Amino acid sequence: MQINFKTISEPSLPGLKWQNLFFTHWDAYKKWLIENEKQVPTSDLKTSQSALRIHMPELWDTYERLCQLVDSDKLAAKFLTGYQPPFYVSGCSNAILEGDDFQLVRNYDHHPDLFEGVQILTKWNQKRVIAVSDCLIGVLDGINDDGLVVSLTFGGRKVTGQGFGIPFILRYILEFCSNVEEAIEVLIRIPSHMAYNVSIADKSGSYKTVRVAPGEKAVITNSAYTTNHQKKVDWPENARFNKTIERSLFLSHLLEEQDLSTENLVSAFLRKPLYNDLFKEGFGTLFTASYFPKSGEVDLHWPHQKISQSFDNFEEKEETITLHQRRKKRSKNNQFSIPYQGYTAKTITYSNPILNKAVSKKPKEITNEFLKEVWSVTKS
Repeated sequence: MQINFKTISEPSLPGLKWQNLFFTHWDAYKKWLIENEKQVPTSDLKTSQSALRIHMPELWDTYERLCQLVDSDKLAAKFLTGYQPPFYVSGCSNAILEGDDFQLVRNYDHHPDLFEGVQILTKWNQKRVIAVSDCLIGVLDGINDDGLVVSLTFGGRKVTGQGFGIPFILRYILEFCSNVEEAIEVLIRIPSHMAYNVSIADKSGSYKTVRVAPGEKAVITNSAYTTNHQKKVDWPENARFNKTIERSLFLSHLLEEQDLSTENLVSAFLRKPLYNDLFKEGFGTLFTASYFPKSGEVDLHWPHQKISQSFDNFEEKEETITLHQRRKKRSKNNQFSIPYQGYTAKTITYSNPILNKAVSKKPKEITNEFLKEVWSVTKS
């Protein structure tokens, strides 16, 4: 399976290049929005624009310019506010490596047909931003020229509410925030319409993982990794499908490895259980990103390809990316490899009964103690 991936440089106000991006993908987004409105009507244009003015007023001038560039109708103008987009599910894993080689590494897991396949360098306001695009103006992950990095993972919950799509909130953070503390203030203040885990890091070496959900206070944590659940497993079917606890366990032990290098961390993200190849089912790893806040560099990885960019040297290109399928016949016990006490090939077995134990009628909190319990019960 292959995808086309582009890198676009437009380090100024939105112009022809962003306009081309919009018209390339708008028909697909429009169809998605219309079908959703038939089933789950959302807010109108006036309400959406009012929400944007209230929560992200600094983006208003940019928003008006974007609408003018595409001569937007009411549906497009509403979508570009970022308010109340349809419900959708992705996967993703994030990890942060501390030390001299401070970096944030993430996998983005989703259906290839729903991926814009664009990394874009912009300067819509006062900061240059390099980000992987989503929802035309939103970002899946990115870095600004102050060295602030953001990245999302789905929070594994069906709950929806009044708020903005998280890619739009992350765009706002990169446009107007300079460090972790400022980004946290935004995540506390601006409502998200779905549950997400947001990893943030800056060039000082500071980092946090923030759990957001509609109608709830943001939870700020010191976790250096996140997958697709929050404090507890709320959606057991999704958790079983995307193996969020397995990936979380893997990352918790991986980051404990002594002398873990940037190369080894990226390599781990390109292998199971972090790398996923269920592309047709909507859970395939579409790219691995490695962000370096201190240098302002970002590498995008695939099993046999790599694109390196920075603010000082950003190159426009178009690549055909081969999505690597490594799936083997699964064993009945769903075995996978996990690093543990220096033995990176250690294999544990994670069975459905153990997962069921975590997601009973009263879901058990996913604490460190619980993860240790799962490890103890399931290791071979």
